[in-house]
Amino acid sequence: MIKQSTSEDANLQYMIIGAGGCGGSIGAFLAYGGKDVYFIARGRHKEAMAHGGLSMKTTSRGNFTITPVMVFDEEEYLRKAERGILKKPDIIFVCVKFYSLEALVPFLQKISDEHTVIIPILNVYGTGRLLSERLPGPLVTDGCIYIAAEIESPGCVVQKGDIFRVVYGVRDKKDERPILGKVAGDLVECGIEGIWSDNISKDGLQKFSLISPMAACGAFYDVRIGAVQTPGKERETFSALVEEIAALGRAMDISLPEDIVQINLGLIDSLLPDACASMQRDLWNQKPSEIQGLVYAVPEMAKKAGITLPIYEKIAETLRCRFQKQ
Repeated sequence: MIKQSTSEDANLQYMIIGAGGCGGSIGAFLAYGGKDVYFIARGRHKEAMAHGGLSMKTTSRGNFTITPVMVFDEEEYLRKAERGILKKPDIIFVCVKFYSLEALVPFLQKISDEHTVIIPILNVYGTGRLLSERLPGPLVTDGCIYIAAEIESPGCVVQKGDIFRVVYGVRDKKDERPILGKVAGDLVECGIEGIWSDNISKDGLQKFSLISPMAACGAFYDVRIGAVQTPGKERETFSALVEEIAALGRAMDISLPEDIVQINLGLIDSLLPDACASMQRDLWNQKPSEIQGLVYAVPEMAKKAGITLPIYEKIAETLRCRFQKQ
């Protein structure tokens, strides 16, 4: 039996599943701020973290290294938790790619119960609802993140812009718990803009209105953010895609800000020119990607809502031909 954290514990026990650009940054900032953090990782990145710590290169806080790092793979964590060496997490940030989510469910079932809060920080809209259907015990919120970060080398994550915002919340008000407020406080204390949302459906779609157009436009033109930061067809296409997501929101009875295009252009302009969506990096490296959830799914969502999104349809058709196996 895995030992449960108690209310007398000074800190919440956090677990970060997926220590890439998003998860690595959340966990590093929390750990640097003195919070108790377990990382679940694998491969060379995990080994580098275990032996040399987790290094962060940031534009807002300079460079720092967390050492030692409590990092494990799934099997190692379960073995140590069953022996009472490690605690059951209070808060789990799920920061894996959407295509890896299904394989993660059995592990989440083993390490969570009715006291656990799971906050999925994925790019694909509606992930929390999907995950909650598979995990009836814990509280599964919805969540999203605003950050441009990636693994620079094993054991090192680099942030490409000052923005670092984590937004999360419950879909049903009856599920709200005081612990959600403590999470926001911990995030803010550690240098992250933590927002406990009272309208996560809207806030989640607003984030999707940034990352989906960013990924779709970047992949369509095969460019990085710098091309979208200057006047031209890339910036015009990005803006049009944001407008189509806003139209999708209206069809779903979700109203995004009237100036959502300008808001998202401002966020794009705040990033380093060589930044790009992680989906693009995966496509370039011929790895599994989130293109289904970030691009192909959008025209399907529109069809269910009774509208058409012609620019998304054009880009989805083009990318399907270009990346037939992905």
